[in-house]
Amino acid sequence: MTYKTVMVHLDTSAGAHTRLSFALKLARKFDAHLDGVFAMFDPHPVGFYAMTGAAEHYDAHRKFLAQKRDEAERLFRAELSRAGAPGTWVAPEGYAVAAVLQRSRTADLIILGQPRPKDPESFVADNFLETVLLGAGGPVLLVPETCGFESVGERVLVGWNGGREAARAVHDAIPFIARAARVTIAAVPSAFAPGSSAASCAEVATMLERHVTTPVDVSRFDHPVALSTGETLLEYATDGGYDLLVAGAYGHARFQEFILGGATRSILSSMTLPVLMSH
Repeated sequence: MTYKTVMVHLDTSAGAHTRLSFALKLARKFDAHLDGVFAMFDPHPVGFYAMTGAAEHYDAHRKFLAQKRDEAERLFRAELSRAGAPGTWVAPEGYAVAAVLQRSRTADLIILGQPRPKDPESFVADNFLETVLLGAGGPVLLVPETCGFESVGERVLVGWNGGREAARAVHDAIPFIARAARVTIAAVPSAFAPGSSAASCAEVATMLERHVTTPVDVSRFDHPVALSTGETLLEYATDGGYDLLVAGAYGHARFQEFILGGATRSILSSMTLPVLMSH
């Protein structure tokens, strides 16, 4: 089991180049084809109608978007050639979220950047990350702002609560886990899914040991009152020197918006290492 098609979202934000380098590293690791999908904020023409000189403003915006897209494509092709990796440039037309979501459903692994509220060029649409994370149907690897990691997936920490989302994430992460030198199941009993118990930790460890050559450790702990479950997992991962966190993505749709669970939100906002999530 491996990833043969890796998709990375590209835009004109400050983190796009490092995200591309990160994706190329993984494409080489798994001998995979890399799809570079370009999508950035593109307002609907209706939003310009109330402006004086609306047609000129909209035309200028479209030219700016085309220029940025061409620059990103040149960078993608240059980095692809330098890495000697196969890949495809994709610049879909239409609503960016729908286009990225559709393309993500034909990828084995989707790479997105951590939200960067202070960088306006990282904004694609409201709830962009949530929509892709909960709607892609496959694993999403989230890259933190500081993504200069020497290794990814050599030391894997699995956040386990016995729930469906956690189980999906574990299975989706097996290509990483099978190659890892160290794997730990981290269980927070107070966050266990209904009907699950501590016994499931040993069971998932036994299952994973059939994929790896080293023993899978199990660590059970409760989070401090001051920290959420997500923050506790991140702190444990950082203190333990892990380079990949695997966790379920919890959330639901409400009034046509995707609402993330508390642990998922805290991981996205505070992540300091790559995080693989599945819903």
